[in-house]
Amino acid sequence: MGDFWAIYILWLRDIKRYWYDKPRIFASLGQPILFLFVLGTALSPAFTGPGGINFSEFIFPGIISMTVLFTSIFSAISIVWDREFGFLKEVLVAPVSRWTIVIGKALGGSTVAVLQGCLMLILAPLVGVKLSILIVLQSILVMFLIALAITGLGIVIAARMKEMEGFQMVVNFVIMPIFFLSGALFPLDRLPGWLAVLTRIDPLTYGVDLLRRTMLSVGSINPLISLAVMLVFILIMFAVAVMEFNLAE
Repeated sequence: MGDFWAIYILWLRDIKRYWYDKPRIFASLGQPILFLFVLGTALSPAFTGPGGINFSEFIFPGIISMTVLFTSIFSAISIVWDREFGFLKEVLVAPVSRWTIVIGKALGGSTVAVLQGCLMLILAPLVGVKLSILIVLQSILVMFLIALAITGLGIVIAARMKEMEGFQMVVNFVIMPIFFLSGALFPLDRLPGWLAVLTRIDPLTYGVDLLRRTMLSVGSINPLISLAVMLVFILIMFAVAVMEFNLAE
């Protein structure tokens, strides 16, 4: 019960930190909204997607994935912050398993990322995407999978980092290729061979395609394959994160 209580405390701490930081909530929506309405509107006349959907509709799941991506991976920066100010040491010496730290931080960061993604869902009628209650619930589940995967990656990066500046540099180096190779802004079936290979290596590709298939019923990857890849990636990231925490202290 101590491990589960620790998970709950770490999760609740991240939720409270998010809830009381209102500027962060709204500022995090700026870049996705810019991509969605400026880029989407500008390129819509030159784009015809599967089933006749326009560019704004096509990139809408990708922009939501971008919101989840950035929120998830940067939520792990709190680990570096906690290390600098001594809170992480108190957690590590507590009589709980290392996996509770990983699970608690991952659930907290993922919940925050999904909440940010749900705020973007509100904009669906403005770009012509029709969502039923069932589609919204399914989309939330897919967003949560994406969030778990990317938060796990962020925890792996943060587990050994001593300074926030170093974490931000590494994350920026990793996050941009992950986003641009994911197919969030372009169809995957129109790429040259070398680029198609790179997109298949990117774990976010499978999350974006699964979310697009959920919302728009279009996609280029078998949804079972996408689901399997996401689950395997989550397990690998969690396992590596636990090992990192065991080696770090």
